[in-house]
Amino acid sequence: MKPIYEPKGAAKEYGDLAINIYQNCDNACYYCFAPSVLHKAKEQFWGPVRVREGIVEATKRQIENEHITGKLIHLCFSCDPFPRRADNTPTLEIIRLLKEYGNHVQILTKGDGRAALPLLNENDWFGVTVSCMGRLAESAEPGALPPEGRLWQLVDAKHEGIKTWVSFEPVLCPDDVMNVIRVYHNFIDKAKIGKLNYHPSDIDWKKFGQDVEKLCTDLGMDFYIKDSLRAEMLK
Repeated sequence: MKPIYEPKGAAKEYGDLAINIYQNCDNACYYCFAPSVLHKAKEQFWGPVRVREGIVEATKRQIENEHITGKLIHLCFSCDPFPRRADNTPTLEIIRLLKEYGNHVQILTKGDGRAALPLLNENDWFGVTVSCMGRLAESAEPGALPPEGRLWQLVDAKHEGIKTWVSFEPVLCPDDVMNVIRVYHNFIDKAKIGKLNYHPSDIDWKKFGQDVEKLCTDLGMDFYIKDSLRAEMLK
């Protein structure tokens, strides 16, 4: 097993290397792409979270054999690095290992990742996903930490001198996303913004894209419009 891999397709927009620590995820986000990619039923994928057996040892071997150092490695794509109802120790061990060999990490979570903050420095990125807020988040992402709790972690990370980012993808409520940007922009070092794909939506993506681009520009933010949303804006 070689846990560290090079993302393909749209995932390439998030980083050059990545690692998935768990076999599944219980955030139960209805829009998640992972079950179809992994050829698993959603009910199976949303079950009790299981760590990939031997992943810490396999990661160490791969780093040593391939001399992986000085790389920014994304945690995670097909799972949450900080599942709420599972032991997060494997994630913390992976982070320590990556850092020990001179690599940097880019975390993306809908869970509670504060235990990782003491392991990170100014070369790392701590990020959360925010698609919507309130009751919509409760129904769309029933297993995840409420978005308010995710965002407060950015404040903690910034106070520790760690770079922060938010993945606003997929956007489920444009108004919520715009409001979060207005309130939290001083705690967000980078934002990546993308549309909902493969599910029906009545959102005017062209208008939203233009509005959010103007807002981020006016606030002086570092932001990136994902390709699928940019394509809608150009129509």
